[in-house]
Amino acid sequence: MKRQLGAALLLVLWALALLSVLLGGLAGWVQLESRQALWLRQHTQTVLAAEAGIALAMADRHWIADGRDMPMTFDDAQLHVSLRSERGKLYLINAEADDFMRLALACGATQAQAGRLLKALEARRKQGLPPFRVLEEVRQLPGMTQTLYRQLLPQITLWSDLDRPDPAFASPLMRKALNLSHQSAEGADPGEVLVVDSHAQRPGGYQARLRITVLLSPSEDSAQPYRVLRWQE
Repeated sequence: MKRQLGAALLLVLWALALLSVLLGGLAGWVQLESRQALWLRQHTQTVLAAEAGIALAMADRHWIADGRDMPMTFDDAQLHVSLRSERGKLYLINAEADDFMRLALACGATQAQAGRLLKALEARRKQGLPPFRVLEEVRQLPGMTQTLYRQLLPQITLWSDLDRPDPAFASPLMRKALNLSHQSAEGADPGEVLVVDSHAQRPGGYQARLRITVLLSPSEDSAQPYRVLRWQE
């Protein structure tokens, strides 16, 4: 009888130990879920603040679209918003071969890489179709590396419809690569397509950045002031 009681007591102790482990694991899981939910909520609020920065910038068209920083505040978020016209970029649809080569070299391509990229670009043009449907397809060109892609992507466009970049909105790298004159963007026409960059920072170290390409409505009092062409988060 005593032996049976001892075995039962040992079984109970093992059950209690196992239950303690399970409860400890459950408590840790609940705590982890709570932290994730908090991070998700804070991150979502930060993304919404970045979206608010875009809306604020689009509501006032008295900006200069040359990439200059425009500090703003929204609720408890500090915003840094900038706009850049697509007219300052190289238009891939009909860019001159020499311009493309010089830009690729300025972005870090070797002579051989730039030649392969140009050859692939011209081959696509000969098909009678637009070279690309989306900018990300540039990554698939023969000879393209991830580093070169990151450098080249901010300098090219599918929406400017210009033979050469407008010097007023071109980046310093573009001006140097194509030997463009230095012109002020103040008073210059930025066109209808812009890249809006919105960076939000909130207390606690939460940050979010949005970069969207928008097509402006022709009328400032339009019900839909712009249409999104490309969205990056």
